[in-house]
Amino acid sequence: MAELLVIRHGQASFGADDYDRLSDLGRRQSQAVGEVLRASGWQPDRVMTGTLRRQKETLAEMGFADPPEEHPGFDEYDFHDLLRVKFGGRMPDAVRRDRKTHFRTLREAILEWQRGGLEGAKESWSAFAARVAEARDFATRDGAKRILVISSGGPIGQLVATTLQAPPEQMVALNLQVRNASMTRFVFSRERISLHEFNAAPHFSGPEGAKLTSYS
Repeated sequence: MAELLVIRHGQASFGADDYDRLSDLGRRQSQAVGEVLRASGWQPDRVMTGTLRRQKETLAEMGFADPPEEHPGFDEYDFHDLLRVKFGGRMPDAVRRDRKTHFRTLREAILEWQRGGLEGAKESWSAFAARVAEARDFATRDGAKRILVISSGGPIGQLVATTLQAPPEQMVALNLQVRNASMTRFVFSRERISLHEFNAAPHFSGPEGAKLTSYS
């Protein structure tokens, strides 16, 4: 069986004008997951990211030097756009800057999006689901035995939900559980793909590692 290891990017710059870059914590998280992979002897045959800067910066901080392949299916949904549409064009400041308010409201927005609401969003729910499935198929079809992907919480939640044949609503719960720089592992063959490990973070164990844990 081959392995598809999908890692969520390190913490991005929540609340900043330029969200799509790693925070200082995000850089340390990325270095930690790179170190634990090398210590275990896990070496990828193929490396991929989406197109987002925070994903590419995560890979660079992990210490893998080979230029990655890119597939936009591993990009996050545009949550800023979904929230702007939900609020008629302008996201309230509390939703933008307060983490608890942001993620409670985002959960509501995604559920509405899945039901066909948020008309006028740049991307429909069905288009998002289709591109994540296309990215998964692209990553697993070339014969590589160990594939490393740096992605985001939304695509990871969707990959897990579809692999488990869970209802779409379960993607939201999974999405919001995914820790920055955590590892989600699938095993696959030509005939099937199975979830082997979800949201694992051995690099965050112990008192010092626990300080690196974040969800946004």
